[in-house]
Amino acid sequence: MNIPDDPFFTFLQRALAMRGPQTLQRGLYNALRESILQGQLQANCRLPGSRIMAQRLAISRNTVNSALEQLALEGYLLRDRQGSRVASLPKTQATVSSPVLSACVAERFQELPPATPRESPPMLFTPGTPAINYFPLPLWRRLLDRTLREEGCLLLGYGDSAGEWALREAIARHLALSRGIDCDASQVVITEGALEGVNLCTQLLSEPGQLAWVEEPGYFGAKSAFLAAGLQLEGIPVDDEGMQFAQAASTPRLIFTSPSHQYPTGSVLSAARRLALLEFAHRAGAWIIEDDYDSEFRYSGEPIPAMRGMVRDAPVVYLGTFSKTLFPSLRLGFMVLPPALVAAAQPAIRALLRGGHRAEQRTLATFIEEGHYARHLAAMRRLYRKRQTQLREALAQELLIPHQVLAGEGGLHLTVLIDGIDDVAVVKLARQQQMSPAALSQFYLNAQHQRSGLVLGYGNTSASRFIPAIRTLQRIIASLPRGSG
Repeated sequence: MNIPDDPFFTFLQRALAMRGPQTLQRGLYNALRESILQGQLQANCRLPGSRIMAQRLAISRNTVNSALEQLALEGYLLRDRQGSRVASLPKTQATVSSPVLSACVAERFQELPPATPRESPPMLFTPGTPAINYFPLPLWRRLLDRTLREEGCLLLGYGDSAGEWALREAIARHLALSRGIDCDASQVVITEGALEGVNLCTQLLSEPGQLAWVEEPGYFGAKSAFLAAGLQLEGIPVDDEGMQFAQAASTPRLIFTSPSHQYPTGSVLSAARRLALLEFAHRAGAWIIEDDYDSEFRYSGEPIPAMRGMVRDAPVVYLGTFSKTLFPSLRLGFMVLPPALVAAAQPAIRALLRGGHRAEQRTLATFIEEGHYARHLAAMRRLYRKRQTQLREALAQELLIPHQVLAGEGGLHLTVLIDGIDDVAVVKLARQQQMSPAALSQFYLNAQHQRSGLVLGYGNTSASRFIPAIRTLQRIIASLPRGSG
């Protein structure tokens, strides 16, 4: 079966004229490939010879043959002594299946609000962003240069799936001193941030269809990871003592909690509830994922020990990150596995992780071991303690609408509870003023539990900006109708 010449060549001439920066060969290849996929060139249609195509299109025969050979190599054409003809390809149902697949994806994540985009540089009040301009970059560069000078191309391979041993040892020693966690380097797994740790826990410890408890309100990333893995979610309300799980009637497989500084309310899971939760997890065969995302920044009293170190053989996987203490683009976090999981998890870790960022990991190990990390944390605690105090003062002075300030005595954010406002609309208008607070209502899984307010990150925002920024937020809130939040 042959194709009519004139419409065929008219189409190809138009496609080549509109090819943009592509070469003639690539333009001809794309035009023929698209025609085959769209069914305009049907199976067994025989194309004109390469000499005729070259003459009609006013291009070289080599160009035509190169395009036809590539299409034959990929299976779109069959070439023999008689020329080229279109191969018989399976019919696709893209126009039918794509909307169906999109609907399935949308349905899986319909319980979650849209994630807030992350700008660089970050806007004012962006939660979870540290004061990156205070990071000792010249020191880091010297340590990185030293690492590359000493190790060189030895660091260019994949490395251990669980991360560089030197960093794992440094983290284990740091956790023993700062968080009361007794572990060795074999229990530490380096991840690309805390969220990869959540994903890895989900793959290691659960199966699709099982139940996960999440804090209500709670961390958006954990909910997204659980839903992506096909888990069922149940939001457990949070009060001043953390998760209120005593009345829950379900039995989860995973329990996600941030006990030292609940995100976003800032409450601390009380000792009584911690011990009760550990006992419950033992009886239920559940695993607790302890997110210790910013416990290094505690501004009153002693640091709160991690749940992981409270009892022996605790069914707890501990997650930490350097995104808050150093800088987000470092993309390094870690997880500490219980001893009972270490050997069993090794095959999965080797299969799911590939190592990498080896020079950065070695540099971070040196940064910790030489004391630079401890000194940087001390300096940042002083800075953030001062900023939190100044932000509280600015809120008391400039936010005239009735409100309540949450988020405890640590971390990088304050949560301002403001009942009766449309906090999503406030955030949208605030972004137009180069501010990016988060809407408190968006941290809830269940709309019936929702309360409205703003989560204000102060880690990346200079105190000199607080008063004018709060005044702007006050004007925005006052301009919107009440009672819709």
